[in-house]
Amino acid sequence: REREREKRERKERKKERKMQGMQGMPGMGGSPVIVINSTPQQESVRETQIQNIETAKTVADVIRTSLGPRAMLKMIFSAHGLVITNDGNAILRELEVVHPAAKMIVDLSRAQDEEVGDGTTTVIILAGEILHLAEPLLKRGIHPIFVVAGYSRALDDIMEHLYKISFEVDLDDRENMMKLLRNTLGTKMVRSHIDLFCGMALDAVRTVTRVVEGKKDIDIKRFVKIEKVPGADISDSCVIPGVVINKDVTHTGMKRRIENPRIICLDCSLEYKKGESATEVQLERAGDFEKLLEIEEQYIKRMCTEILKHKPDIVITEKGCSDLAQHFFFRAGVVALRRFRKTDNDRIARASGATIVNQVDELQESFVGTKCGLFEVRKLGDEYFSFLTDCKDPQACTLLLRGPSKDHLNEVERNLHDVMAVAKNIFLEPRLVLGGGATEMSTAQMLREKAAAIAGREQFAYQAIADALEVIPRTLAANCGVKPIRQITQLRAKHAEDPETNRAWGIDGTTGKVAKMDELNIWEPLVVKSQSLKTAIEASMMLLRVDKIVSGSKKSKGNNGPQMSGPPPM
Repeated sequence: REREREKRERKERKKERKMQGMQGMPGMGGSPVIVINSTPQQESVRETQIQNIETAKTVADVIRTSLGPRAMLKMIFSAHGLVITNDGNAILRELEVVHPAAKMIVDLSRAQDEEVGDGTTTVIILAGEILHLAEPLLKRGIHPIFVVAGYSRALDDIMEHLYKISFEVDLDDRENMMKLLRNTLGTKMVRSHIDLFCGMALDAVRTVTRVVEGKKDIDIKRFVKIEKVPGADISDSCVIPGVVINKDVTHTGMKRRIENPRIICLDCSLEYKKGESATEVQLERAGDFEKLLEIEEQYIKRMCTEILKHKPDIVITEKGCSDLAQHFFFRAGVVALRRFRKTDNDRIARASGATIVNQVDELQESFVGTKCGLFEVRKLGDEYFSFLTDCKDPQACTLLLRGPSKDHLNEVERNLHDVMAVAKNIFLEPRLVLGGGATEMSTAQMLREKAAAIAGREQFAYQAIADALEVIPRTLAANCGVKPIRQITQLRAKHAEDPETNRAWGIDGTTGKVAKMDELNIWEPLVVKSQSLKTAIEASMMLLRVDKIVSGSKKSKGNNGPQMSGPPPM
């Protein structure tokens, strides 16, 4: 026994000497090489996937009650102030999340809002439910690759089915277009003035629509401006086919009303050019200072003379306008407006037919805008606004919003952005599908029928997508205060009985009862519905393929390599 014990001790000492020699080997900068930090607790692949699923469910539960006409509002205190809204994107962008999976789910809402403008709440709820129903499949030992393959196959069939059940809409029928837009604002806070704002959104989109090389070009982000003026009643809001700018004339003696004005738009300063860096001027005689002022005056006078050659009535510049230039313009009876934003100048140029010029020497007669019918300065509330209206084919407009408070106007602005985006998508792709969860139930029934013909483990994932689509009508019913199980059971029976004839059955978002959506005139644009389903399913597929969360931290003292740890808290 003593010999065996001595033998073991010799082996241990030899092993220790070997380890000490390895630790003495220099790595980067003479330090030992650390491949992975084993201090944090290592999580298994299954635990990481389950945590990602739980995170997605948590984010979806935050805004689940904000879906449908009976949606509840969320009051959020953030760095931007107080926000009261039921818009999914507005809620999630104010939340501070740490978990990477939660950040990815929040980004889905932002992507949906940028792409189509509506369906931001729907896409989050769908993504959370799809991942929730993938959890039992993972626990049964099905590899995520087979789940993702089933989801991908289901997505292709869903896109084909959506186009099949959609139909075209007549864009010239204003009443039908108003019905479609009412469905978007029916879930918003401004539904008490739904006809007013639907008409404003429709008129704004029609105004900025133009055809370029046979294709429709609708840029509501650049050429539709929302001007919020607290005060008066919300019913005083209107669409102004032209431009409204929160600016007054630069000189008190200038005209405040001009009919059929000639407009020149500039992107240069009407001031004496200053040096880019510190500039020193040495004056040797007493008259040198007067000569310097005379040179500056001649420079500005030459610019103003070049502009006045073209007989303008209004001169608009994005830069400054000196007092001397204002004096020359005032004597000539010309109105000067200064320090405009680039986007405002673009709208004015498009509405009036002017061309923005970078140097006054480049001015030509064709660059002068003559399409504006009336220039007028009005006082709204406590501030002065310049109106450029009565334009011939303006192709730019301003939505003037009036209301009791800034918070209320901010919510109205968010709602108007949504309904304008929906109107734009209808103009670009005039195809509609049924709303109220009817499309989701019809699609789920189609997937169940096709699932029986799929062999292998992909069938379970294919079936899970069908079950996940029912979350939309179930949430609509739950937000109305009724028992969703009974309503979903009735809907399943209707769609299973005759999928073609009973395709229009869904949930009435006001009462929570089963009803026919075509009789209630509840429709949704095809592009919004297809984008919601595509974004939710593809994001779920990506999250299911994540098997480890690696935290890449910066190098610090005593830490010369990347660390791998479990996911951070949400």
